[in-house]
Amino acid sequence: MNVPSEHLFFLSSALFALGVLGFLVRRNVIVTLMSIELMLNAANLAFLAGSRLHSAPGRPDLQGPLFVIFVITVAAVEAAVGLALIIALYRLKQSVETDSASEMKG
Repeated sequence: MNVPSEHLFFLSSALFALGVLGFLVRRNVIVTLMSIELMLNAANLAFLAGSRLHSAPGRPDLQGPLFVIFVITVAAVEAAVGLALIIALYRLKQSVETDSASEMKG
């Protein structure tokens, strides 16, 4: 069964919109990071769907999968740094709300 690329683009845009909504509405830092991860995965799906749409039948286009590998690498680094910041915030403020992070002074 072959899913049309238009359906993949629609799913990608819906996931990205859900990630933006979660990023803008929620006040929890963990949910905010999860929303960023959802937006990155939606971009990955769009890269793969576009790559599949523009590839020739005998020659697959490898630009989309290469971008996906790069985005996954960036997402892994973002998750590691984000979780370290969350642990530091929790140790300092005993909360992971974004309001308590905005009160920090360096």
